[in-house]
Amino acid sequence: MSKYVIGLTGGIACGKSNLSRALREQGVHVIDADAISHSLTADGGPALPAIRQAFGDQVFDGDSLNRRTLANLVFSDEDKRKTLNGILHPMVLSEIRREIGAEEAAVVLDVPLLFETGMDSWCDEIWCAYVPQKIQIQRVMKRDGVSGREALRRIRSQMPVREKCKRSRHVIRTDGSKENSAALVLSLWRQIQGRIEGERL
Repeated sequence: MSKYVIGLTGGIACGKSNLSRALREQGVHVIDADAISHSLTADGGPALPAIRQAFGDQVFDGDSLNRRTLANLVFSDEDKRKTLNGILHPMVLSEIRREIGAEEAAVVLDVPLLFETGMDSWCDEIWCAYVPQKIQIQRVMKRDGVSGREALRRIRSQMPVREKCKRSRHVIRTDGSKENSAALVLSLWRQIQGRIEGERL
């Protein structure tokens, strides 16, 4: 099977993680940018010294990064968000390149900022998770325990999800049940498998 790279993206709280989980449970090699970023900022992670230098001790509890404090800081200040991205993105991209290179079969890149980081150019096709903004706001409020205004500010810190949809080959609506959303993405995956297998014949 030839290597085929699918980009999976979407707006904040658009259900992308559920799609990614469904693919992973079927044995698909999913490269998760958020998981990589989390490992870089876990205790002892290689990104911590640069984050401490840039933001100070206020975003740390001892040696551990206080993720909520850092999130509140960067989502309220565009310059600080760009500073954090400048630290993390090169490290994340380097690890994703390594994982793609190590894989011989088709892979899925689970990357929230796929277009913003230019990683869309690495992909043979792109799938985008989508829900209307009203549902995004409700989900962010519930998930992060923030106000509607703060939820909207976090959503607007990224490229509008409708713009991401326009740039994607497939749009997966996730405002139904998780099971329905999973079925949609697995159907797309089976189509990819069939296409690749057909090319091998």
